[in-house]
Amino acid sequence: MNRLVLLILTALNSENKPLNSKELAMRLSSQGVDLSERTVRYYLKKLDADGLTEVCAKKGRKITVKGRQELNQGFVSERVGFIINKINNLAFLADFHPETGRGKVILNTTYVAEDRLDEALAILQSILHSPYAMSDRIMLVRSGEQLGDYLVPDGLAAIGTLCSITLNSILLRSGIPVATKFGGIVEIQNNRPVGFSSVISYEGSSVPPLEILIKGKMTDVLGVLDRGTGKILGSFREIPADSLGDAKKVNEKLKKMGFRSCILFGQPGEPLLGLPVTDGKVGLVVIGGLNPSAALEEAGLVADSHALAMLHDYVAMSPVEIFVRKKAFTRSPALPEYSPSREISQNFAYPPIL
Repeated sequence: MNRLVLLILTALNSENKPLNSKELAMRLSSQGVDLSERTVRYYLKKLDADGLTEVCAKKGRKITVKGRQELNQGFVSERVGFIINKINNLAFLADFHPETGRGKVILNTTYVAEDRLDEALAILQSILHSPYAMSDRIMLVRSGEQLGDYLVPDGLAAIGTLCSITLNSILLRSGIPVATKFGGIVEIQNNRPVGFSSVISYEGSSVPPLEILIKGKMTDVLGVLDRGTGKILGSFREIPADSLGDAKKVNEKLKKMGFRSCILFGQPGEPLLGLPVTDGKVGLVVIGGLNPSAALEEAGLVADSHALAMLHDYVAMSPVEIFVRKKAFTRSPALPEYSPSREISQNFAYPPIL
């Protein structure tokens, strides 16, 4: 079994209804894998023969019990390296331009109960205006509506936030090769990142490392917002040492477009936040990305979440305040009080290596 089979079974397993080859091709495309309907049908026939899927009249295919067992227990060798491949695919397909503010970016998605959306927006408003998120822009889609190719289930709202792998795409399109090495927990003390306390390699992982850390309840993003001390998520990357100046220029352009200052730059060949750097390279630590999802998970608001979920036009996203105001206008209850430290923006300081 190859990774395309794994993707098809995963797509079928995530739905409560049969899918035809066109629908499957659309879902795979949103994940950065372009297959024709004819190719999808070829794979489906093989899956039918193996008893992993079955035909449902003219409605398409659905995954079988055997298929779910194989998905949950097997395909270990095929999954190794899957996440890094997905990262590279999406980074190639995203095309956001920091000078025009237009193009496709990569989204993480988080699903929350609609009756708790007020709470989620209050927390998001805090985290998205801190140094621990990529941007204050989000997508908000209600139950029964489409988010990309996905239908949001009844009773849930889907929130799309900017994935930090978008930065890989922007750097690549600026002629700067970037290698995503580790995802981990960054210790914050008095609003300063002091080092990684644990890391997971992207190369050998079948699941996004930061998702593992969120589900393992290893973060304390809300504590950092409230006290300036705690544990957040960060990812470690490397670029050629000769590209450091160009990368900093790209970062300045992004800040002018409203992106957050969530990138730490190291020095050529020197460790960054305790992690060694390859000779001839410079370390980058990005402390945005999945921290919004982690904060919502800590608050007990997450029904489901997906890192590296899809590509989406950046101009279709809006500042979180717009959705907060809409909810305040359409519903009388006020947002629940949530009071992170007001000194976060002023006191946050990068290490002196910058």
